[in-house]
Amino acid sequence: MGRQVHFVVDPQGWCCMGLIIFVWLYNTVFIPKVILFPHYEEGHISVVAILCYYFCSLFCIASLLRASVADPGKLPENPKIPIIEREYWELCNKCNMMRPKRSHHCSRCGHCVRRMDHHCPWINNCVGEDNHWLFLQLCFYTQVLSSYTLILDFCHYYYFLPLKKENWDVFVFRHELALLRISAFMGLIILGGISGLFYSQLMGIFT
Repeated sequence: MGRQVHFVVDPQGWCCMGLIIFVWLYNTVFIPKVILFPHYEEGHISVVAILCYYFCSLFCIASLLRASVADPGKLPENPKIPIIEREYWELCNKCNMMRPKRSHHCSRCGHCVRRMDHHCPWINNCVGEDNHWLFLQLCFYTQVLSSYTLILDFCHYYYFLPLKKENWDVFVFRHELALLRISAFMGLIILGGISGLFYSQLMGIFT
């Protein structure tokens, strides 16, 4: 989309983002293999349910990658200050550069960001003027994917008909209960955290 790529060198951020990618990969692999494909083969669900899950998963990881590499609004080293806006600019006492008001200096990124909201270690990037909408997209798609995963975990045990063909020699079927409990636990944790964050972001925008 013609936006500048922004990459933050932060090992802690890499670890946090790696954990998020692991959770996404875990559910993207095991949920279809344990729930969606077996129930589709026995006619309990349609192919639409599988396609919707993969689309949600694709949107989620795409929004994560876009939010993590998008420029949040980094100020250039020698910004050109319009004459009519000079009274709205101030000096940053950390990087000794002029910046517009409502900008903040990020100690992890090492520069000032326009309308900086916060530095998010889960995307290893700041959330600022230019990528705030991408961060909101990530929160929304994460809520959708987590909710869908929890619904499938619940329906597998309490709504769908029992599977007739189960290969107990396959790892995923021998450890089905443990795998789905881990999936449900991760889904609850992420859904609760992201829902609270998404609500606070929307309230901040509205006010």
